[in-house]
Amino acid sequence: MSVWKDKVILITGGTDGIGRALVEECLALGARVATCGRNADKLYQLQQSFPTAALLTQVADVSKENDCRLFIQRSLESFGRIDVLINNAGISMRALFQETSLDVIRQVMDINFFGSVYCTRYAMDALLESKGLVVGVSSIAGYRGLPGRSGYSASKFALQGWLEALRTEMLDKGVHVMWVCPGFTTSNIRQVALNREGQQQGETPMDESKMMPADVCARHILRAMEKKKRTLVLTFNGKRTVFLNKFFAGWADRLVHRFFFQDGKLIK
Repeated sequence: MSVWKDKVILITGGTDGIGRALVEECLALGARVATCGRNADKLYQLQQSFPTAALLTQVADVSKENDCRLFIQRSLESFGRIDVLINNAGISMRALFQETSLDVIRQVMDINFFGSVYCTRYAMDALLESKGLVVGVSSIAGYRGLPGRSGYSASKFALQGWLEALRTEMLDKGVHVMWVCPGFTTSNIRQVALNREGQQQGETPMDESKMMPADVCARHILRAMEKKKRTLVLTFNGKRTVFLNKFFAGWADRLVHRFFFQDGKLIK
């Protein structure tokens, strides 16, 4: 029997990519799942795909504190408890810093960092009661700043620092805190990444077919949750980047610059 059977798992950003895969995997394992997203049509399609009382969907923009509060409140009203909160909702950006509107940096921080803070704060009493689990879906960009993604990197560094502090606060309270860094995974995050004016890019610079499938990533995350790992870094390139940046930072600077630039222009 799955350890997640009948557990109440909240997943933000559950309509696409890793979030959608996590919703599907958790339901298949017998969990009761609440998820939120900004797109009402996608949430409706998700609910139609899984017409079960074990799935609750709600429109919410995690950059708005009140939306987060209402999502947590409705989840508690529907299921009565919270065993796991997976802070997955996120957005990226692609533009050189000197060309980027400051509103873009602010929007990325509001979603990727403050969205996790808001949801976790409003869920904390329930998580303390259940001695539950808080998960943050971060990125290799939380270990290594990436050119053209300065705001995204900043948000993930902030997320990981905050989660590490929270983990330490919770050590004697029974709530486990962990963060996962998937590396490049099939998702629409690159298509909807913000450009320098804050508009969606509409395309991906990467070969999505060569990336880890979202369902495989979701299963890795769930296994790490079951084992209550501290952190999870996925893919060979992800592990290599973290290692090189820790022990050979100057070399990592040059390698990352070579990967993202060609003839002095940002290409990825």
